[in-house]
Amino acid sequence: MRTGGEILIEQLARLGVAHIYMVPGESFLPVLDAVHGQASISPVTCRNETGAAMMAEATGKLLGRPGVALVTRGPGAANAVPGVYIAQQDSSPMVLLIGLPSRSLTDLPAFQALDIGAIFGGLTKWVTIVAGADDIASAIQRAFKIACCGRPGPVVLGLPEDVLSQRTSTGSVAPAAVESLDISAAKLGALGNFLAGAQRPLVLAGGAVWTAQAAAALAEFSERFDVPVATSFRRQDHFDNRHLCYAGHAGFNMDEALSAAISASDLIIVLGDALGDVTSQTFKLLTGETRGQDIVHIALDPADAVSPFKATLDIIGSPVRAALALAQLRPARDHAPWAGWRKSLNAAYQTSLQPFATPGAVQLEAVITALSEILPEDAIVTSGAGNYAAFLHRYFVYKTYPGQLAPLSGSMGYGLPAAIAAKFACPQRTVVAVAGDGCFQMTAQELQTAVQFELDIVIIIANNRSLGTIRMHQEQRYPGRVVATTLVNPDFVAAAVAAGAMGERVTETSGFRRALQRALTARGPAVIELCLDTDAISPVATIASIRAISICADAE
Repeated sequence: MRTGGEILIEQLARLGVAHIYMVPGESFLPVLDAVHGQASISPVTCRNETGAAMMAEATGKLLGRPGVALVTRGPGAANAVPGVYIAQQDSSPMVLLIGLPSRSLTDLPAFQALDIGAIFGGLTKWVTIVAGADDIASAIQRAFKIACCGRPGPVVLGLPEDVLSQRTSTGSVAPAAVESLDISAAKLGALGNFLAGAQRPLVLAGGAVWTAQAAAALAEFSERFDVPVATSFRRQDHFDNRHLCYAGHAGFNMDEALSAAISASDLIIVLGDALGDVTSQTFKLLTGETRGQDIVHIALDPADAVSPFKATLDIIGSPVRAALALAQLRPARDHAPWAGWRKSLNAAYQTSLQPFATPGAVQLEAVITALSEILPEDAIVTSGAGNYAAFLHRYFVYKTYPGQLAPLSGSMGYGLPAAIAAKFACPQRTVVAVAGDGCFQMTAQELQTAVQFELDIVIIIANNRSLGTIRMHQEQRYPGRVVATTLVNPDFVAAAVAAGAMGERVTETSGFRRALQRALTARGPAVIELCLDTDAISPVATIASIRAISICADAE
């Protein structure tokens, strides 16, 4: 006879879970007791449930199988909402376990009671409360399967305190396989026919489900057909950016040549992406049938094809299987008529890597370029949200999948928790988080988690003493009328040292490379603060230039 908590841990172990990200609570003490003394699962004590949930989401995004967070009732569950939201927006497999009051208190005004169905119902693929200890193993098994089937996403399980302490003879259950849909020969043949008749084809690769093998297969296909490949918003690691067929990143601050190419292409093969508003520039780039543009959309879920664009051919199946199948296709003609098209797009991407000089003693474009050159090919780079990320998107060359962890939802504070999760999941790989000063402070307390577990991660803080994205928008719409976007920050270096991490400040661009080398060889986490000029607001514009343009526009 074992407790529900013991069954829970045994089932998670059978499913291959190595870490549970948590803030301990009294509502799941039997689970904590079950973890004690066993070696297969390590509890990671986080400083806030938001960080724990983000770590679980990042684990799912990185490994393709659910990351697990465990939080307590009421405030603990509410604090986990941001991580669940990211998992829903980014289609990341994740399981959130919530300790709840005992069943005898159901429908009563119990301490820290929370209607988890009302809170999480619109954000998850499944929310349920486990009725008894006999049901724990099957509920966990079902949660993992649902989180991975079709388009991946988050699942929430409520665990009443008395269910976790209840004893039962029921054991764990065997993991169930999650099937991946193949692409039919007929659909693949139809895609080949579209290619045979195209003049300006373009592949747009993205989506949550991807593998290193799929990236290699897509590279093989693109070489054989000489087709340019672009990556969707924050999916830059889906294709080696050094490849001759790479056309760039369809995200914020998209290169003009790529945006023009997406509109001008007569065949867009969308591989796994849901064609969000960022990738399509608020649904304006793709022209569809109104201008003779064929769209082939390959997605796991029919709902992924729901957009203002009517696909000429919808293919429901695994993007990974689709990439492997594409690698087996053979061109219908010896010489594709679009060789010049592919070359021009790759040349435009190469040109976009040439830095636009920004003001200040520390130039972020040069820092990111150096970071891209110095880090090993299999490094994992994480980031949250803010204008600093635009420099990362533009100047960092992603070489290996997986190598990028960033929220499609634009959630601040993500970079540090994601870096922690990445180091736990891939301890042999170099992990670097890039964050703005505002972004970092959203989850800065998790630096202590990295210190406690002696994680060799590097955190680069782009400090411009401002909430730069909103400041930029203020200048665009209300030039010179700045309010609420200026930050008075702590001494990040002193704070890092006080936490037990290495801390170093860079005040000139020339000092970054040496600081990075010291950080990469440090024991435990290392923080590098970049002292940036507030005027250097984006890779292609300054505050001064944006303000001048806005004032002129208002005058007209």
